[in-house]
Amino acid sequence: MIRKKRHSLKRKLLFSLTMFLIGIIISFKVLENKHIEINNKYNDLLLEMTYKSLSNKTYLDMIKKEESNEIIVDNSPLIYIYNTHDREEYKNTNGLTPTVKVVNNILKSKFNSNNINVLVEDRSIKDLLNLNNWNYSYSYKASRLYIDEVRNNNPSIKYFIDVHRDSLDKSRTTVIINDKSYASLLFIVGLDNPTYNLNLEFTNKINNKINEKYPTLSKGILEKSGVGVNGIYNQDVSGYSILIEVGGYENNIHEVLNSTIAFYECFMEVINEN
Repeated sequence: MIRKKRHSLKRKLLFSLTMFLIGIIISFKVLENKHIEINNKYNDLLLEMTYKSLSNKTYLDMIKKEESNEIIVDNSPLIYIYNTHDREEYKNTNGLTPTVKVVNNILKSKFNSNNINVLVEDRSIKDLLNLNNWNYSYSYKASRLYIDEVRNNNPSIKYFIDVHRDSLDKSRTTVIINDKSYASLLFIVGLDNPTYNLNLEFTNKINNKINEKYPTLSKGILEKSGVGVNGIYNQDVSGYSILIEVGGYENNIHEVLNSTIAFYECFMEVINEN
């Protein structure tokens, strides 16, 4: 009798344990599905609020869904986007401070959506400076090391975009176009590059397109040469190499976003014509 009761108790315990485990599995599946549903809604919301976050990592999460739906016709990169001064920052908002790298990510998302593969430089310039015991003035020499490596490994790259940020205050780096605030754009061409005329011609095409579609957004093309300036800015790597300054240190992420998209649209028109 005692043995039968023990067997009965064991069966009840086993049954209870089995039901408990089944309950956990079902609950886990429900929560997992709920998590997926919430996560999808969250991604959709983030896409609607694109670029509101100032964290580069969060930004990449925001464009993940958009990029997952793209169709890349050719996986060979056509454009290389980098930052010789990659620590330049924009206005701090909500405790987060974006650097010029956020412009890279916006451009990458837009180009990818147009089936153009882009290579964005994620490596740090400061690491190279420290490694070679170089000071800040050697930044272009450091970025050149990355450029040459990328060119050797990716001969398909035709366009090189070095993204910077101006050091002027907001009153001189902000424009209003159709009641919308933009971070002003400025191009720099080094005249000490022996083939600078090619870079200047290409930059002029982009600048003219911006003036046509977004009057006052561009502050023009600053041509630099002589003693005390770089004069080349690594633009000798390609006739389609440009240096662009997007806004200044007091511009917020929304103004930077608006200007980056405007630049993308004009750049696309020029290379399609090209």
